[in-house]
Amino acid sequence: MDSSHYQLTDFLPTTKKECMLRGWDELDVILFSGDAYIDHPSFGVAVIGRSLEAAGYRVAIVPQPDWHGDYRDFKKLGRPRLFFGISPGCMDSMVNKYTANRRLRAVDEYSPDGRHDCRPEYPTIVYSRILKQLYPDVPVVLGGIEASMRRLTHYDYWQDRLRPSILCDSKADLILYGSGAKSILQLCQDIDAGRRIADIHDIPQTVYLTPIAQFANEIKADDIVLHAHETCLHDKRAEAENYRHIEEESNKIHAQRLLQQVGKQYVVVNPPYPTMTTDEVDALFDLPYTRLPHPKYKNKRLQAYDMIKFSINMHQGCFGGCAFCTISAHQGKFVACRSQRSIVEEARKVTQMPDFKGYISDLGGPSANMYGMRGRNLKACEHCKRPSCIHPEICPNLNVDHSQLLEIYRAVDALPGVKKSFIGSGVRYDLLLHKSKDETLNAAAKQYTRELIVNHVSGRLKIAPEHTQDEVLQLMRKPSFSQFYAFKEIFDQVNKEAGLKQQLIPYFISSHPGCREEDMAELAVITKKLNFQLEQVQDFTPTPMTISTEAWYTGYNPYTLEPVFSAKTPQEKLAQRQFFFWYKAEERKGIARELRRIHREDLIAALFPKGQSASFSKSHTAHYDDRPIGSTYTPPTHEAPIAKRHEGSQNTHQKATATQGSPKAKAKPKSFNPNFRRRRK
Repeated sequence: MDSSHYQLTDFLPTTKKECMLRGWDELDVILFSGDAYIDHPSFGVAVIGRSLEAAGYRVAIVPQPDWHGDYRDFKKLGRPRLFFGISPGCMDSMVNKYTANRRLRAVDEYSPDGRHDCRPEYPTIVYSRILKQLYPDVPVVLGGIEASMRRLTHYDYWQDRLRPSILCDSKADLILYGSGAKSILQLCQDIDAGRRIADIHDIPQTVYLTPIAQFANEIKADDIVLHAHETCLHDKRAEAENYRHIEEESNKIHAQRLLQQVGKQYVVVNPPYPTMTTDEVDALFDLPYTRLPHPKYKNKRLQAYDMIKFSINMHQGCFGGCAFCTISAHQGKFVACRSQRSIVEEARKVTQMPDFKGYISDLGGPSANMYGMRGRNLKACEHCKRPSCIHPEICPNLNVDHSQLLEIYRAVDALPGVKKSFIGSGVRYDLLLHKSKDETLNAAAKQYTRELIVNHVSGRLKIAPEHTQDEVLQLMRKPSFSQFYAFKEIFDQVNKEAGLKQQLIPYFISSHPGCREEDMAELAVITKKLNFQLEQVQDFTPTPMTISTEAWYTGYNPYTLEPVFSAKTPQEKLAQRQFFFWYKAEERKGIARELRRIHREDLIAALFPKGQSASFSKSHTAHYDDRPIGSTYTPPTHEAPIAKRHEGSQNTHQKATATQGSPKAKAKPKSFNPNFRRRRK
């Protein structure tokens, strides 16, 4: 981190002294962040702060305030003229702090030196309550992924119970869900015009509470009234049914307003803004970021920054619709792209960074090869309710042209100082394999595939088929594993023609809803036949507001309301996870025992043929990624997995993998979280 050529006033102020250096004696908006302040467009609080600054507002950021004692960090900048804003971080705080096994993570990647004591659990709630206690008459506005994904009744895996909208627990006034850059500017204008926060109910992409008695006559014919929170507490089928509507309205061009009763109030979710235009996205990314952590972190390491410092985010939104991913619920289904000019200009700034060695770690987005793709006939898109444009089949209205991406890759690679650019974000190989009626598009996809494999891979291309069994893949909304075979054939052929010896590394999930031990056994047999000793593996983690989470909790498919099996106990999850490691000698006995229990002795012979020597790898290291897919978007370095991990950026936004030799690796210390001491039945 080298901020020596920047002055303190080049960053947004974080202290009273820094405000004085700008000549400010009053602030319009004060933002409290659960993350360290990194002045980079991959971090939501920086984007919001810079957007407010560009609009002429005086804004400061208080990163990771101390929530203990006398609350001095919440008092040091005084009372803002308009409101307080809370941005809890690029990731849900509980995802950021705990693994899928509910154990404390080794580090907090968004805190200096990985410290765990820089933020509370649920900072959205903690910060908001403190501010309401200190300044009861000042509006408090919530943003970021934690508030977005908890805007309605949701299942909280870490407390193992349903929680109401986070507005109810936090006592805040408003949620700005999704990106928030447009809604926060409109809110500033409305309060500036003299409107009371309690009366501001017409801004798109916001959530507010209102008494039922006062709202009864305001319900419109096209409003969707969800099952009440109290109903969902004792009726899991009702909770599942809600989430079909919640997902559909998150992904429609002309969405309907959602209402949910909680006690004597309605939670009202206004429809989102239209998808941002290229000019609007460019305006956000062209703001004067220093692309550095604030100087207060001098001589401290911020792992989240290390992962994205030489990466470039080219678009927002994802139309993949993966059932376990939060991206579309946070950023939307429709892709909003930057212009080539804006992308190349940012790449030029990256080349001028003092420690840049010539390698751009990622030219990507939530899914790397969705850039520039949209419906040919937007009128058809206006009537579409599909959560995915590519599942179960690629929509015939979708323009799958990869030629714009090729132009951008070549323009960036042509910049002086760039030796190589890598694609570190998730690549959708189903888009590459799709056969269009337009041969020009097919030629562009073929050309892109070769360009990707030959020029933008660091020796190992990591992709995410997620599973091998079609029934599980259908519930995940992922393509059939037959497409993986097809892509592998192309990958191997291109490597042979180019004289390369690159590896294809697949990423898989166990214990996803609908997955049973037999499915994992079949996965083990298939991957063994492909000569894979799996490295990138993950146990499914239920995160708020995904379809997979609701299926896991309720036991129902939210779209069909048919029962869905899920592995929930530690024993059930371990029984599935062990099949990832069939090649480890210490797992052989347990796998064979499990196969006998489920009456699949035939697979024992397939995995462990008689007479075959036990040539199991003792030195092979598996990377067990306990970050839920889609929990944030932070583009990885070129050494990190090429698989979707997102949230954000705003996101968010990928993440580093936790390394464990096997499921039987030495256990981490048990969590101190009191919620885990007594498990609810």
